[in-house]
Parts: sequence; structure tokens; C-alpha cells
Amino acid sequence: MYTTNEEGILNNYAIEPAMYFAEYPTVYEQQRYMLQGAVAILLVTFISLIAFAAS
Repeated sequence: MYTTNEEGILNNYAIEPAMYFAEYPTVYEQQRYMLQGAVAILLVTFISLIAFAAS
């Protein structure tokens, strides 16, 4: 959508989406996030150790 002023200049601004509030994660989701974080830390540590061993 756009509007024009009396000089014919376009005002095409983005339409802002409706705002909503995020819901707090459930206990199950929190535990899953902790598991994903632990796996990510182990993966990065493992890859770093391989890189140091190979160099």
C-alpha cells in the first residue's frame, strides 16, 4: 500500500506487523535447550581438539 501527497510524491512505508508477546518456554523446552547447548559445547570442543591435534 502507498499514499501520495498533494505534489504526487509517493509515501511507501512498510506496513508494520501486529505485535505479540512471546510465551515463556515450558519446562520440557527448557530442558531441551539445555541438552542442545551441552551437545553444541561438546561438538565445538571436539572440533577444536581435532584442529589442535592436526596442526
